Amino acid sequence: MHTILLADMNSFFASVTQVLEPELQDKPLLIAGDREQRRGIILAASYEAKSKGVKTGMAIWEAQLYCPEATLRPPNYPAYLDFSARMVKILQDFSPLVEPFSIDEAFVDLSGTENLLGTPLQVAQKIKTRIKEEVGILCSVGIGPSKVVAKMAAELQKPDGLTILTYEDIPKRLWPLPIKDLYGVGRRMEKHLQNMGFRIIGDLAQSPVDLLSRRFGLIGAQLHQFANGCDNSPVNPNSLDRVKSIGHQITLPRDYSNPKDINVVLLELAEAVCRRARIGNYTGRTVSLNVRGHDFSGLGRSRSLRNPTAFPTAVYNLSCQLFKQYWPENKAVRLLGISLGNLSQIPYQQLSLFDNEKHIYEAIDNIKDRFGEMSLLRSSFLLEAGVFYNSAKQQNMGKPPR
Repeated sequence: MHTILLADMNSFFASVTQVLEPELQDKPLLIAGDREQRRGIILAASYEAKSKGVKTGMAIWEAQLYCPEATLRPPNYPAYLDFSARMVKILQDFSPLVEPFSIDEAFVDLSGTENLLGTPLQVAQKIKTRIKEEVGILCSVGIGPSKVVAKMAAELQKPDGLTILTYEDIPKRLWPLPIKDLYGVGRRMEKHLQNMGFRIIGDLAQSPVDLLSRRFGLIGAQLHQFANGCDNSPVNPNSLDRVKSIGHQITLPRDYSNPKDINVVLLELAEAVCRRARIGNYTGRTVSLNVRGHDFSGLGRSRSLRNPTAFPTAVYNLSCQLFKQYWPENKAVRLLGISLGNLSQIPYQQLSLFDNEKHIYEAIDNIKDRFGEMSLLRSSFLLEAGVFYNSAKQQNMGKPPR
């Protein structure tokens, strides 16, 4: 029998902002794009705002009807990655089997650690305390005999919850919940299941599996297993090895038409993508460029490098080549994205005898690991055209890096 723990960072985007801006603690906060930046959707809300009726996905104007006193802040993705990495490092102190599930969630297999760390309840309390003290964010923890049970247990009590479920608890604790609360059931599947007469998880759990398989195929059989708490998938710390590409894209704060401004953003994106690749010990050969114009026209182009890399120089240069070759001259841009594909995890990389980039980025990564993603930046990122730093500056993150 496995003992699986899921740590879920509560209202993650909003909580990170409240840590960075302590004056926003315990106040309604909305993470969203500015109307002028064409990103007017609520990405996250603090629990103080949620209590007023605000929900993720609302338009800004609608959320402000529910909570007019809420503070608006833009997303700060470098900070989210930094806080997420710190959370995972804490979990790895309790087990070598840690699987990031999303930017704010991770599974931990505690099987066999009882004699070293204590009961699962004691471990969960230690994890919650360390995340609160070292990261500054509350988290809800679910514990169960499978990943799906741990996931659903964590959803039962938020924020700052701690719930343990056994197989015997499932009929009483999970079956009475609405069918939409079952992991794996989205809006479309919810409608299909309701049309079949399923209203609660228990209806699905006690239905003939053949009926679900005929209607939905393998997904139907899997949902039947989930409803009964069955999930044989292990906690896999190497789950990200299956990632096919690493990418990042950003909607620009205004339409960019100056090539120099566009190059600044392409360099920011190349730096961000390669940083994520190095964190995962990846190298990649295929660079993909995604561009969207002010008229919503789009462009997607890819080209492979001669040698795989995790450093931004080659990625940036190839992205600039693709942009110059395929994007109409002087046509305004509103979105840019870069991804690195054809990934592999290898212990070494072929380098030029005269190339010091590896040593430079080892030093850069050490600094960022210790002091955060915004601690060291290229000077061009501080220009008006830069997106990441200027977005962070709007959140009063402090002085420019030296």
